[in-house]
Amino acid sequence: MKKVVSLLAVLGFLTFGIANVSFAANDQKTDNATTEQVADSAAAPAAAQAELTEDPDDAVNHGLHYTLKEKFIQGGAVWMTPVLICLILGLAFVIERIFYLNLSTVNSKKLLTKIEDTLKNGGVEKAKELCRNTKGPLAAVFYQGLDRYDEGLDSVEKSVVSYGGVQMAKLETNLTWISLFIALSPSLGFLGTVIGMVQAFDDIERAGDISPTIVAGGMKVALLTTVFGLISAMILQVFYNYLLTKVDSIVNDMEDATISFMDILVKNK
Repeated sequence: MKKVVSLLAVLGFLTFGIANVSFAANDQKTDNATTEQVADSAAAPAAAQAELTEDPDDAVNHGLHYTLKEKFIQGGAVWMTPVLICLILGLAFVIERIFYLNLSTVNSKKLLTKIEDTLKNGGVEKAKELCRNTKGPLAAVFYQGLDRYDEGLDSVEKSVVSYGGVQMAKLETNLTWISLFIALSPSLGFLGTVIGMVQAFDDIERAGDISPTIVAGGMKVALLTTVFGLISAMILQVFYNYLLTKVDSIVNDMEDATISFMDILVKNK
């Protein structure tokens, strides 16, 4: 009997101990869950604040690109696409002219010195070969003059003047296309604005009321075409003026070099 009582006592003690351990574990889990909930609730505003802080940075880093794309879409593809095509084609001609004019630019004084030395040491044929192997319109003009050297200085002068005009015309090639796109870009923008205004008034007529939302939306879309047209024209105008300045510089250098070239021929005649 005593053994049974002792056994029951031991079992009761063990049961009570296990229960306490279980309750303690449950309390620990509850405390941990509460702590995690508090941490999550505290972290949520911090994350939201971080997102709010990062958004302005994204707007600064990508603002111009996304703004232009958004405004382009709002303006409508029907009228914004022709303006974009004018800008792309105009820039293509600008790039072509820049490469051509840079290749046409030579050191005229250095070339004249080489021609003079070649005439003294090697004769006309060597001078013609030098001009043939030199790139640029100035060397081509000198070659045409040397090619008629045996016919007299008057023939050389006429050849240089006439062929110089041909080379000047080549320098101005495609500039008329650039000026065309400069005129077309704002014109297409204004046309899109006028049609957008007409559509806005049509919306007002269908609604039967002058709602600020209807008027503002139509006006915004209409004016965006003008904005992009003016931007395109201004970009092309800057490059066009640069090209004109470059052409004038090359032409003036060719005229001065031609006079010096004729003086060299007179000395070596």
